Amino acid sequence: MSIFLRRIYFVFVYRLSWFFFAIGGTFFSVFVWAPMLILPKRERLGVLVRRQLQFLFKAWVEWMHFTGVARIEFDGFDKNFAPGTIFIANHPSLLDATFLLARLPDTICIFKPLLMKNPVTGPAAVMAGFVSAASGVDLIREATKKLKSGPSLLVFPEGTRTSPGESLGKLKAGFAMIADRAQSPVQLILIRTSPDLARRGRFWWVAPKELPAAFNCSIDRLWLPEATRSVKEFTDEVEAYMQARLDGKPA
Repeated sequence: MSIFLRRIYFVFVYRLSWFFFAIGGTFFSVFVWAPMLILPKRERLGVLVRRQLQFLFKAWVEWMHFTGVARIEFDGFDKNFAPGTIFIANHPSLLDATFLLARLPDTICIFKPLLMKNPVTGPAAVMAGFVSAASGVDLIREATKKLKSGPSLLVFPEGTRTSPGESLGKLKAGFAMIADRAQSPVQLILIRTSPDLARRGRFWWVAPKELPAAFNCSIDRLWLPEATRSVKEFTDEVEAYMQARLDGKPA
């Protein structure tokens, strides 16, 4: 197959992948998750919904592999993670959360308020027990409460996708506050992707120049709870470590 025809194929499949994601999300939101919102004690269904989401995200990853549009690698995810772990990661791509939730066991994440209200993503997020990022104080309190009840938590400490040309943005201290209150271990995941794969400032439907795209998630350092460590010290330590690792320097 010529380079031109390969490009046409991969661009078509890339956009088709997002179409399937949108159609699948809309179907399950309208016919499965939204009706559950009226049920009494719906929070008991959180584990079931998280399993459903993980199955769908795994299917999307398998689709990417089958079509060849992306090479997605997970390094170190076969280990046993303790319940109530806080997983933190850098955030280069719009795909980060979906790919990570496909592999992390029983994990909730922090959702932007607009996504919580979105009719496509909102019902699933609410039923799965995701935490809204609407209020800093309430977020810390709610996330701590849910961590102590069993599930783990995925956090992108930058708060948004990494700016183009940077390897890591300034970390917010929320994850460290939650870890301090819940006395939870913090597990670092490092994500490395193709330079323009669903990056910040780039529309999701615009295919990256590099196709097949590359996406690698690696389990890295684990921090255990320390009573004598301040939130600021911990945040600064994690930021310095992540920056060094992503820049290929000694951590």
